[in-house]
Amino acid sequence: MARYSFSRLTAILAVAFSGTAVTLGSAEACTRALYTGDDNLVITGRSMDWMQDPSTKLWVFPRGMERNGAAGPDSPTWTSRYGSLVASFYDEVTVDGMNEKGLVANHLYLAESDYGGLEGKPPMSIALWTQYILDHYATVAEAVEALEKEPFRLLTKALPNGSAASGHMALSDPTGDSAILEYLDGELTIHHGKQYNVMTNSPPFDQQLALVDYWNSVGGEAFLPGTHRAADRFVRTHYQLQGLPISASKDIISAVPDQSYVNQARAEVLSLIRSVSVPLGVSTPGAPNIASTLWRTVADQTNLRWYYDSSTSPNTFWVDLTALEFGPKASAKVLDMTGGQVFSGEVSAEFVDAPEFQWLEVLPKDAANLKPTKPASASASAPDSPASQGPKAG
Repeated sequence: MARYSFSRLTAILAVAFSGTAVTLGSAEACTRALYTGDDNLVITGRSMDWMQDPSTKLWVFPRGMERNGAAGPDSPTWTSRYGSLVASFYDEVTVDGMNEKGLVANHLYLAESDYGGLEGKPPMSIALWTQYILDHYATVAEAVEALEKEPFRLLTKALPNGSAASGHMALSDPTGDSAILEYLDGELTIHHGKQYNVMTNSPPFDQQLALVDYWNSVGGEAFLPGTHRAADRFVRTHYQLQGLPISASKDIISAVPDQSYVNQARAEVLSLIRSVSVPLGVSTPGAPNIASTLWRTVADQTNLRWYYDSSTSPNTFWVDLTALEFGPKASAKVLDMTGGQVFSGEVSAEFVDAPEFQWLEVLPKDAANLKPTKPASASASAPDSPASQGPKAG
């Protein structure tokens, strides 16, 4: 059963007064922020920081696709309920995306992750965690209700560059609801509520919340921590998010395309994520896992627009999800951005038919996190998947 954390517990004081205790661990420097504004506008932005080019591509997956958990014969199988637009890592991991209902899933690195044993659950490769969520759920509440029952257990191993495939998940939907999912000490921890609107990497989320209390007492006008470390980026993002206008601003709206508040808000979120990005090529001596920001995404969940901002490209481009074909008879499509290709404007027409996507396979015998435990369930289906009896993906 998932372990919930709806309060900050007594650990807050210990963390807040320790000063450096939560800032010394190294981690990939990704950041996520959830913005809510007038007219029920909801936008989620995130940065992706990594030490090398992971050959990111964008993929369109229609509903009705057959999947399996890429972790052997006991893996769950399912048929996707919703179509999605996603970003890949190394052509074998889904790390970010939005489905046709406006549910956004952002997978960020977390070195402290501990996925535990199978505990009698079907195994699933961590490479499909994001995709499983986008395939199954329309809202954060629906996802939390299903995932807290733990219909699977995650298996992980090294990525092609040798780095651990280890992370926590941020979810958001068009109502502004939010959830943070982490596996700590072998248990799933879920923070669920609209107030959980910022997430970075290390430390675990309870300790990130402690930072908010501490820095609220200091006051951002007086001083904000300025390093590239995850804890410092969390503080800056949290403080600056509160300062973003949540309605049309008379001071800047004249410079916005169509003088549109929606365009203003999208630009605000992208500006925020850029402000906490690590400059391209910058590294931190003594902390090799603090890496450059390679790309950023901004998902307008109200209007189903998804923006992609690459650190190596002169242009930001976007995808109108309402222009994509997500029907069960549609084919999967891909936008290959590798090799320095440059795109601009709305690019839904630039996607082409895709080869079959092969997610990172993690067999129990090869899993880096798996410890001796009782055997997996005889059932190979995820309990919450009504279509789970379909054939496995090839």
